[in-house]
Amino acid sequence: MIQTINTLIRADVEKRTMVLRLELDYELATLYDAIKENDKQKKEECLKKLDALRLEMIRLKA
Repeated sequence: MIQTINTLIRADVEKRTMVLRLELDYELATLYDAIKENDKQKKEECLKKLDALRLEMIRLKA
């Protein structure tokens, strides 16, 4: 029973990790565009989102 639960949790973590990587790629591309356009507000929003994604990745790895 415990092995089944651990397997399901591991699968969920792997799926979420893949989604997080896609989200990170998107936010990095958005940040690049904001830097090119010199859009400070958009840049700050991207940095906040990237920081939140980074923290979530750290939590998943723990």
